[in-house]
Amino acid sequence: MSRVVSSPSSGSASGVLWTQLYLGLGFTTMATLIMELALTRIFSVVFYYHFAFLAISIALFGLGAGGVFSYVVAARPGNVFQKLGSLALAASLSVLFVLWFILSRENNDVLTLAGVYFATAVPFFLAGTIVSIAISEAIERVHRAYFFDLAGAAVGCLLLILFLDVAGGPGAVIAAAAVYAIAAALWYNQARQDSLRIVAVLAALLMVTLLVVNGKTKWFDVHWAKGERIPEERFSAWNSFSRVGVIEQHNPDGSPYWLIRIDADAATGIATYDWAHGLFPEQRAGLLRQGQGLPYAMRPGAKTLIIGPGGGYDVSRALASGSKDVTAVEINPLIANKIMQDVMVKENFGIYLRPEVHLHVEDGRSFVRSSTEKYQVLQATLVDTWASTAAGAFALSENNLYTSDAFYDYLSHLSDDGLLVFTRWGFEPPRESLRLVSLAMNALGRLGEPDTASHVIAVRDDATKINGWGAQDTVLISRKPFSATDIENARRLTAESHMDVVYLPGEHPNNAFGQLLSSANPAEFWNGYQYDVSPVGDDRPFFFYTVQPRDLWDFVRNANQQSADYKINRAVPLLFGLMGLSIVVTALILILPRLMLGSRLPKQKNVVKFLWYFLCLGAGYILVQVALIQKFVLLLGHPTYALTVIVFSMLVASGAGSYLSSRVVAGDDTRLMYVLAAVAVLVGILAFVSAPLVAAAAGWPLAAKVLLTTLSVAPAALLMGMPFPSGLRRLEERHAPSVRWAWSLNAAASVLGSASAIFLAIYIGLRSTLLVGAALYVCALLVILATRQRGSDVPHQA
Repeated sequence: MSRVVSSPSSGSASGVLWTQLYLGLGFTTMATLIMELALTRIFSVVFYYHFAFLAISIALFGLGAGGVFSYVVAARPGNVFQKLGSLALAASLSVLFVLWFILSRENNDVLTLAGVYFATAVPFFLAGTIVSIAISEAIERVHRAYFFDLAGAAVGCLLLILFLDVAGGPGAVIAAAAVYAIAAALWYNQARQDSLRIVAVLAALLMVTLLVVNGKTKWFDVHWAKGERIPEERFSAWNSFSRVGVIEQHNPDGSPYWLIRIDADAATGIATYDWAHGLFPEQRAGLLRQGQGLPYAMRPGAKTLIIGPGGGYDVSRALASGSKDVTAVEINPLIANKIMQDVMVKENFGIYLRPEVHLHVEDGRSFVRSSTEKYQVLQATLVDTWASTAAGAFALSENNLYTSDAFYDYLSHLSDDGLLVFTRWGFEPPRESLRLVSLAMNALGRLGEPDTASHVIAVRDDATKINGWGAQDTVLISRKPFSATDIENARRLTAESHMDVVYLPGEHPNNAFGQLLSSANPAEFWNGYQYDVSPVGDDRPFFFYTVQPRDLWDFVRNANQQSADYKINRAVPLLFGLMGLSIVVTALILILPRLMLGSRLPKQKNVVKFLWYFLCLGAGYILVQVALIQKFVLLLGHPTYALTVIVFSMLVASGAGSYLSSRVVAGDDTRLMYVLAAVAVLVGILAFVSAPLVAAAAGWPLAAKVLLTTLSVAPAALLMGMPFPSGLRRLEERHAPSVRWAWSLNAAASVLGSASAIFLAIYIGLRSTLLVGAALYVCALLVILATRQRGSDVPHQA
């Protein structure tokens, strides 16, 4: 059998310390995953949430390019493990440079973004070179090497959450630098280079020291975000899915007020009402005479559930109306516990500590699904997840709070006189608020209430600010048709305030709300409307994406770049750009190794044809993973939990599959085809059973939900770990130098697959995305069948 080695000692069993090779590989992939996902958090803060998925693409591009570059490294004279140690040490140092470079940028123009893109790719490029060479060196034991590859990444997935919570985004990146240095020490030890090993150990100790010191000094921290300097903050902290800061502002009269800023962008004000001494009349009127206060003016003293209470203004409105039972469900523990009940408790007069208020730190949708209570008011004001998580890197602005299935859950938890109240940005023509009505139409129809027009009241605050961030539309949806008294009260209350009536039952305004609610064919209205305001369900939870496909290019050219609308929807043009770039890079990776190998490329067509197998595996695996993350967000309650559980479970199970592949598959093509077919079947089953599973387990405790998720994805993931190492063994037998080529193509296909996963989820849904992933495993099976039929006995290459 031919070798893929560049030094006499680097491939033989007698010269390799296999445990150290496995550990070096595992620590390398561990550091790579920590940095990759930590950068999604930093990109979300420094730029915008939709740039977070670019961090994933940068990582995968770098890994793929590194695989191509590994040809050059392997061909140079010298001990291969010493080269790997030097590459890992360079990766460790480059991580610090990249962190400094990102955090020191004062602008986010095109040149800055291009510089960040290419600079950030450097450590991933080095890591890709390391992994490609290491896998090639261990090709005889590739099933074990790939196991440690995946196991290292799985451990990194868990450590990421710890590092983000304890050390923040910059600290997590510094931790990745330390792990790279540990990998360098292992590679140098493998090469018997004692002096260089000491250097690497000292570098690791230096990184750990820097990590500790940075926690106090904030040498590496976010000072510039979205092209602006972050104002002085009274408090700031990171957790696994956000960076939260408190800043002080001043009213025109000089009195202070405070804002909670999430990822240096989305903000919620802190309510500062002295409940112990009662409200002044003008304070009570100010709370109730606006859109968000209208439900409390119509249902004074209501039993209330508030999703995303933030700084407490909606809670204040409920209390101002006389409510004695207010349940507040806040997903972010930094806001609920640290800020509102500790750092700013004096300023907010302990609103969350009041006996009428029952605070829960949980995802709002999950709380509702597991609750047995009925509420008179269920409210959510400008709640979203723009602040990207690592999962949000793939999720764009998905939000399971805003689906027709969610509205069905909410309406099912209302009393007969109950009101569902959502506030979103008001634009002209309307987008988000009109889509709320579409969701209501779908949900009410399922509840046996077909006449949505009698269930909706819509009002607008700050109507003059319809193109930016100021205007807010509040939509009230009643469980039963609004009574004549309700309608008259709403008309009177809006007349006494600064609200504008957008829609009242019984009236037929000549606006989009009136047209939709009076339409005999809503589907025809949705298709013909300027924006996509059709209802979205849990299978396609992209509420915020409202650009019609036919208008995408016009939106890119003409949208107001300072508007909320643009900042939400511009992620999709970036997605299309990423897909195009992915196709180009994949094509380059198909071509470049051919030029490098030249005459060493075998004449048999089956070798080149067989490389399509690795393209199918790379794209198929990431399609399945991304879709499953999205699917199980609803069950686990937050994208961070879904990312951690799904990615960790799949990596561990796939690693186990890799380890078992030498026994299960061995060199038998028929067995490999059975495995690929089984993967397609299991993924197809997941596509159809995941939604019922999620619904059935809605009320389970978190530990049970995690167990169910793990058991659901593990069988498919176990088998998904077998085809890649099995394919590498077959490729090595046919043409050993092409192993690195296959690795690069697999990484490039993962980039294309990650972008395609979101494109498919937006337009055809998550279930269909899973089925496309299953189909790619069938395509891989066909590649095996084709190459087996025509050239299964390709002679070994020298």
